[in-house]
Amino acid sequence: MSNSKPVSFGDNVRIIEATSTVASGHAGHLGSCYGWTTPSITGVEVIGGCEDDYALNIGFEVEKVPDAWFDPCLVEFVDHHVGGRISIGDSAFIRAEDGSWRPES
Repeated sequence: MSNSKPVSFGDNVRIIEATSTVASGHAGHLGSCYGWTTPSITGVEVIGGCEDDYALNIGFEVEKVPDAWFDPCLVEFVDHHVGGRISIGDSAFIRAEDGSWRPES
């Protein structure tokens, strides 16, 4: 399994159906990418393992579906969440169609 597009912070994603994602209760759910990590350093538990020592943290709006770390091959890109907004200190940024973050005007 592989993604057609790499997933990055703020992207909307879908969890692919696989033995590990069905067992964890995440298969088919939509979520948002909160970030990435190197599991060998941080020690996080990764659904689906992590052959490349890289995992994505996905958050879900569904109350009964817990946020989790996933092998990227189990995470399917949906869109860049165009119009999404983040704040860092006194600065705010809006997600553009190309996936970049632009200062809010």
